[in-house]
Amino acid sequence: MKPLTVIGFLGSTLDAGPFKAARWNKWRPSVSLTMHEDLRVDRFILIHSAQHHRLAELVTADIGSVSPETHVEPRIMELDDPWDFEEVYGKLLDFAQDYPFDPDKEDYLIHITTGTHVVQICLFLLTEARFLPGRLLQTQPAKKMEGAFPGRLNMIDLDLSRYDSLASRFAVQMAEGSSFLKSGIETRNSAFNTLIDEIEQVAGRSKAPILLTGPTGAGKSHLARRIYELKKRKHQVSGGFVEVNCATLRGDNAMAALFGHTKGAFTGAASERAGLLRTADKGMLFLDEIGELGADEQAMILRAIEEKRFLPVGADKESVSDFQLIAGTNKDLHAAVIEGSFRDDLLARLNLWTFSLPGLADRKEDIEPNLDYELDRFAEREGNRVTFNKEARQKYLDFANSKTASWSGNFRDLAASVTRMATLSPAGRIGRDTVEQEITKLERLWHGGKADTKDDLGGLLSEGTLHELDPFDRVQLAEVISVCRNSKSMSDAGRTLFASSRQRRKSANDADRLKKYLARFGLSWAEIVSAA
Repeated sequence: MKPLTVIGFLGSTLDAGPFKAARWNKWRPSVSLTMHEDLRVDRFILIHSAQHHRLAELVTADIGSVSPETHVEPRIMELDDPWDFEEVYGKLLDFAQDYPFDPDKEDYLIHITTGTHVVQICLFLLTEARFLPGRLLQTQPAKKMEGAFPGRLNMIDLDLSRYDSLASRFAVQMAEGSSFLKSGIETRNSAFNTLIDEIEQVAGRSKAPILLTGPTGAGKSHLARRIYELKKRKHQVSGGFVEVNCATLRGDNAMAALFGHTKGAFTGAASERAGLLRTADKGMLFLDEIGELGADEQAMILRAIEEKRFLPVGADKESVSDFQLIAGTNKDLHAAVIEGSFRDDLLARLNLWTFSLPGLADRKEDIEPNLDYELDRFAEREGNRVTFNKEARQKYLDFANSKTASWSGNFRDLAASVTRMATLSPAGRIGRDTVEQEITKLERLWHGGKADTKDDLGGLLSEGTLHELDPFDRVQLAEVISVCRNSKSMSDAGRTLFASSRQRRKSANDADRLKKYLARFGLSWAEIVSAA
């Protein structure tokens, strides 16, 4: 059996008594609970104020006399008003988050007989929320016919309906959880924020599989890890985070990698292998690109999800792994089911909680806060803080939010872009020239190696001029240049371009009109013809 730790408050009234032998004639909850023959308490975290230090010493000594195996650890917690919900909840939450709980190695009982009613209720709330990863325990004195000691032990339930004033505290906790899932980024897209709020609730209350869908680079892997870290903070998982890219699993090695194998199970199996599912025991398994799994692997994964059991390659005995699952995909799994490449029963098991992450192009209002986040990540990674000058930052954001910016690689493109600009700015300031060079690189990335495939303006105008053009002017100018390059002379081009309006003029100087139009953009006939 695992060691047992009790956490409870010193009862300034219930645990008190004369500092003489007569105190043993009184039922005292903190002492009495250690007297039960069927309850071995290895450690007792006794919370008290400095004011009651002497009583705490007496109770500690009395526990030692009746239960020598119990190690009492007095813990001072000062409460200005032990009837104030906000103060009590806040200080107990701090205690819970700072305490090194290890549910795999210890069991915990939260004693709620002592302390004010507010203390008891806050202990209940924190236990229900898994900030205190234990069971609730209430003790009470024995009835007359049962004898004086040690009283009775009961598991209890509390009616919280009268305590609606705590709703705001829970709202704060939920907001903190949502912010944690977003890595502290102050995202502005309302649909995305609503999505994250829902994921936070599901992650805190459900152990069922979660399916994250969305385009490559939308942040599925990052979000999966944050969900794991949030669950670990709440003591809902104790194992590790195991990430698997299913697209890399092919052939016989796929089964062995996922489910493990015995020594000699196949050629090259020189030793036993635990497999990724067993490695994820008591933790979280993230199967990225789950739509790439083969049919056999899908069948075994389904059984492992439902029964927590699977058969390693070459084994005659099943392995057990109690993991929580997150799956990710950029495929339409419903379409894959229709095509026959994905099991409908597996999709049904995954589809309880499905969240679709939008691409960066659909969240352009979130580009600016994510830009700052990537600069912070660069500073942490490289130990070098880099910032934009004002003009360069605005130019980059104008481009990033324009229709020209497709962000086909989503947040991966943004992260790579920031890394390039920061690396090429050794003085610590990203300037306009660096931004213009980066814009050219991104357009070439998104347009198959060319700065722009929609028109021929890239070879005539600077990137800065291009991005200052309205879409209307750009389309019009591109058509004008196309006509010029297919005309014998400027006059010929002018006659084509002004074919209707020239009929209404007394004198038609089409070449001059065309010359003035091109001059608006700093272009000349000679430049256009020579660049053709």
